[in-house]
Amino acid sequence: MIISGFQKLTLVDYPEHMACLVFTQGCNFRCPFCHNKELIEGFDSKNEISEDEIFQYLDKRKGLIDGVCITGGEPLLQKDIALFMKCVKDKGYKIKLDTNGSKPEVLKKIIDAGLVDYVAMDIKNSFDGYGITSGIDNLDISNIKKSIEVLKNSNIDYEFRTTIVKELHNFDKIHEIISYLGSDVKYYLQNYRDCETVLVRGFHGFERKELLDIKNQLNKDYPNVKVRGI
Repeated sequence: MIISGFQKLTLVDYPEHMACLVFTQGCNFRCPFCHNKELIEGFDSKNEISEDEIFQYLDKRKGLIDGVCITGGEPLLQKDIALFMKCVKDKGYKIKLDTNGSKPEVLKKIIDAGLVDYVAMDIKNSFDGYGITSGIDNLDISNIKKSIEVLKNSNIDYEFRTTIVKELHNFDKIHEIISYLGSDVKYYLQNYRDCETVLVRGFHGFERKELLDIKNQLNKDYPNVKVRGI
């Protein structure tokens, strides 16, 4: 795999687990509000982190951390993602995967092989707003829908989440998303925060009260909607 970032400890990325965070290079989306633009463009191979470095760290941290979060970029673009995951699992660690849902066949393959324990799938917007939100015109929405069904029909733990941006989201769009996902899934609203590493500057997050109002309205019919980032 092409690994361009490594955080040795995270207490928030893998629910109920102490984990490390592995960032893969490259993404097939160009979400304008993405805060990891260095994982999309301007990659310098001099900054690549070897898999051996990750494995050596895991060997030293047995009993101290129990999980590995694989994020990006889009990890499922990596041709040897399954092999990397198997090596991590063989060392006794649980794996959490972050994905944009664009590779349903790969997602199903790694789930069926028992290589992942928890998946967090980003839902960028209501389906009619996916193009502008993902930065990809004519995006094949059917792949997103297939990935949703792969997770809902799986036997692993998972969540769906949306980073909400004032310029791109409103209550109706968020309601449309959760209506499609259903009332029995875990769904998180993550508030956008501006920073220097954003792909396109100038976007804004919601105020705390606005977020809680949206959540409270949704909770009348969808009790599993929660908010992060406030």
